[in-house]
Amino acid sequence: MNWTDFASWGRKVADWAQDYHLTVGERPVRAQTKPGDMLAALPETPPEQGEGMEAIFADFEEKVMPGITHWQHPRFFAYFASNAAAPSVLAEFLTSAIAPQCMLWQTSPAATEMETRMMDWLRQSLGLPSEFRGVIQDSASSATLAAVLTMRERALNWQGNQQGLAGQPTLRIYCSAEVHTSVDRAIWVAGIGQANLVRVPIKGDWRGMDPAALDAAIEADKAAGLHPAGVILCVGGTGTGATDPIADCIQVAQNHGLYTHVDAAWAGSAMICPEFRAYWPGIEGADSIVFNPHKWLGAQFDCSAHFLKNADDLVRTLAISPEYLKTHGHDGIINYSEWSVPLGRRFRALKIWFLIRTYGIEGLRQRIRNHVAWSRQLHDALAQEPDFEIVTPPMWSLWTFRFAPDGATDLDALNLELVNRINDDGRIYLTQTRVDGALVIRFQAGAFETTEADIMRAHDVITEIARGLT
Repeated sequence: MNWTDFASWGRKVADWAQDYHLTVGERPVRAQTKPGDMLAALPETPPEQGEGMEAIFADFEEKVMPGITHWQHPRFFAYFASNAAAPSVLAEFLTSAIAPQCMLWQTSPAATEMETRMMDWLRQSLGLPSEFRGVIQDSASSATLAAVLTMRERALNWQGNQQGLAGQPTLRIYCSAEVHTSVDRAIWVAGIGQANLVRVPIKGDWRGMDPAALDAAIEADKAAGLHPAGVILCVGGTGTGATDPIADCIQVAQNHGLYTHVDAAWAGSAMICPEFRAYWPGIEGADSIVFNPHKWLGAQFDCSAHFLKNADDLVRTLAISPEYLKTHGHDGIINYSEWSVPLGRRFRALKIWFLIRTYGIEGLRQRIRNHVAWSRQLHDALAQEPDFEIVTPPMWSLWTFRFAPDGATDLDALNLELVNRINDDGRIYLTQTRVDGALVIRFQAGAFETTEADIMRAHDVITEIARGLT
C-alpha cells in the first residue's frame, strides 16, 4: 500500500468501525468459535508476494471477526469492560498516524506536557489533593509493579537495584486475599517472593482488610526479624468489589513507616462522582494510587492513571540516564520514561484530552451513575426471584449471586453450568468467581454504551436459562 491509497482505505475502515459500533449489540457477545478455528484458518507459511487490501480486509471480516469477543457490546457484563468511546478511538487513530515515541520531553514535548496536564485534570476530578502528581502507565499491573519496586528500594535504603537482594533483609508486603493477581506477579518480578506476600484476614460486607489483623501481622514479622516494606490496599476488587477500610489501614501503615499503594483499577473511575468517595475515606494519606480510565471512563485500552504523593521516590527507583537520553539546556523538564518500567511510551494523553473535552466530567459522571443505578435495579429484581440468592451486595455496579433451587445438591456444578449456558447463548456475557470457596456468578455493568434495557434484559436471560436447567 502507498500513502496515496491510504485515505480511501481509511474512509472504508472508518465506515466499517461506525457500523460495527452501531450494530455490535446484534452479535453474540462472546466469540462462538472453538479452540483452533482461527489457527486453522491461517496459512502455515507467510506469503512470498504482497496482496491487495481487498483480499486482506475480506479475510479480516470472514476469518478474524467470528473469533472476537465483543468488549464494546452493550451487554458485556463480564470482567470489567474495556471501553472505547468514539472520541478516544479517533485520538488513537491520530496517535497511530503520527506514531510518536514519547519517552522523553524532547522526543515529543506536546505528549509530555499534555500528560502532565491531563493527569492533573484527572486528579482534580477525583478530588485528590494538589500534592499528588500523575503519570500514565499502560495498565494497573505496571503501576503496582512500580509501587512494589519503590517499596523495596525504600525499605532497603535504595540499595536493592545496586546490590541485588542476596544478603538483604527479608522483605514483607501486606494485602488481603481480595487483591488482583497482578499484586502476586509484581511480588515475583520484584524478587520479593510469593512466600513474603502476607495475606491479611478480611471482615465486613465490603470484604475489606481487618486493620487490627494488619497491625498484628506487621508486629509479628518485626518480632521474627523480618522487614516490613509496604501495604497494598484494594478499592473495588475484581471478584466482588472488595474494598479495604482505607483510612484505618493507612494509619496502621504510617504507624510502622510503611509505603501504601491503593489499587482502584476499576472503581477509581467512580470517584469522579463525589457521592462515591465515601468508599475511600483517607485516600489522601496514600503514597500512590492507580485507576484505569480504559475501564469505566471510556478511554481506549491501554490507559492507566498512576498518582504519586512523592514522585521523587518512583524516579529514584526507576530512572537511568545514559548520555543519549539526556536533554541538555533545559531545566525542570519531566521525562516520563523515568516514571515507568518501559523506556518506550505511547501518546496516551491525547485520548484523555479528546474524551474529557467531548463529554465533560459531568457527562462521564452521569454514565457511571446510570450504570450503578441500573445494576442495582437488576440486583433488586433478581433478589425477588425464587431459587436465586444474592451472595455479595452491590459495590458500585458489581455484585454476585447464585442459582440455588430446592433439591440441588451440587450448587458449584449447577452455577458453572448456568454461566456456561448463558455465555454460549450469546445474548449476555457473565463470569464466575468464588466467595469463601463457593462458586458464584458475578454481574458488573460498565460498558460505555449500555442502556437500562440492556441491563434489565440480563434478568430475562438469566432466569430463562436457569429455569431450563431444572
